[in-house]
Amino acid sequence: MTDRVDVAAVQARAVEDAGGVSSEFLAGYIEMLEAVSATGRRLARDELESRRALGERAAEQGVPLRSLADLYLSTNWLVWRNLPAVARARDKEAVTRIAEAVLRAADDAVVALADGYDEAQRSTLRREETERREFIDDLFYGRSDLGRLAERAERFGLRLAGSYVVAAAKADEPFTDGDRVTRRVESLLLRQLDAREVLVTTKHDLLLCILPGTMPGAPAEFARHLEIVLGTSRTWQVAVGRAHPGPGGILRSYEEARSALELASSLGLETRVLKATDLLVFQVLFRDRAAIIDLVDTVLGPLNSVRGGAQPLLATLAVYFAERDNAAAAARRLFLSVRAVTYRLDRIKQLTGHDPRDPTQRFALEAAILGARLLNWPERHLQS
Repeated sequence: MTDRVDVAAVQARAVEDAGGVSSEFLAGYIEMLEAVSATGRRLARDELESRRALGERAAEQGVPLRSLADLYLSTNWLVWRNLPAVARARDKEAVTRIAEAVLRAADDAVVALADGYDEAQRSTLRREETERREFIDDLFYGRSDLGRLAERAERFGLRLAGSYVVAAAKADEPFTDGDRVTRRVESLLLRQLDAREVLVTTKHDLLLCILPGTMPGAPAEFARHLEIVLGTSRTWQVAVGRAHPGPGGILRSYEEARSALELASSLGLETRVLKATDLLVFQVLFRDRAAIIDLVDTVLGPLNSVRGGAQPLLATLAVYFAERDNAAAAARRLFLSVRAVTYRLDRIKQLTGHDPRDPTQRFALEAAILGARLLNWPERHLQS
C-alpha cells in the first residue's frame, strides 16, 4: 500500500461507475477524504463551499443531480480500501473511527453539493419567471418592437403570426405566479396539450391560458383542469375571448375575456365557462351609458313608487324571463304562489305600461332589466 491514494485511478473508476459524469466535479474530493481519514476532522468551510460551487456548476451544465450523487457515492466505496489510514489501522475500533469520519465527511459533501445544485436551479427558475413576466407585460402593453417580441415569444412556444385565444379564470382568491393552483393547472394542461403552443400565466389576479385558435376544445379543458384543482368548495369562472391574429390579437382576446368576466359579475351570471361572443349584446348596451340610464329610468323608474321599492318587482321580472315566461316555474324559484307572481306581473304592466307577457312589449322590459344590472340600479342612483 502506498502512502497516497491514486487519485486519477479512483476518479476514472468512479466516472465509469456513475455513467460518464465528468471528473471535474470530483476536484479535490478524494484528497479531502484522505485528510479526514488521517485526522478525523470535519470538512472545513472552504471545502464545503467548493462543493456548493461544483453543485451550482453541475446544475448550470444540466448534469442530473442523481448522476452527481452517484459519482460521489461511487467514489466513497472505491477510495475506502485505498486510504492509507485504513491500511495503518491496528484494530477494529480504529477502523470504526475512520469510517465514521469518512462517512460524515461524505454526507456533508453531498449535502453541500445538493445545496449548490438547488440554489442554481432556484436562480434559474427566478430568472425564467422574471423573463416570462416581462414578456407577458410587453405582449399585453406593446413595450417592445414586433420583431424582438416575436423572437422572445418563440422561447415560450408562441408563434405570433398565428391566431390565439385567451381564456381568463377568476376565482374567490387571486391567482399569482408560482402558487400551488397555478402550477398544478399548468402541469395538468401541458401534460395533455402541446406545451410548445400553450402558455399559462397570471395577470391582474386572473389565471390566463393563451392557446392557438386552432384548438377549439382547449379552453374547455383548461376549465376542466381548473375545476379538478379547485374542487367544489371554491367559486370560479372562466371567460374565453375570440381568436385574433398577431401580437395585438392576444391582447384583444385577453381584453374580451376580462370584459366578459366583469360583465358576468355585473349581471350576476353564474355560468362556469363564458364566451365573449355570447355577451356582445351586453357590451353594446354598456357602451352607451346615457342611453341605458334613459332606458332604465323611463321603463323601470315607476317601479320605485311602490311600497318596499322596485327590487321585489325587478326580481320577479328577472326570474320570469329566466324561466321563459313560465309563471309556475318562476313562483317555485321565488317561493311564492303563482297567484302572487301573476299579481306582480299585472302591477308591473300597470306601472310601466309594458306587459311582460306580451312578446311585442317584453323586449323593452328585458333590455331595461339587463341595464339595471349593469348600473346596479336601484341600489345606486342613476347618473349620466
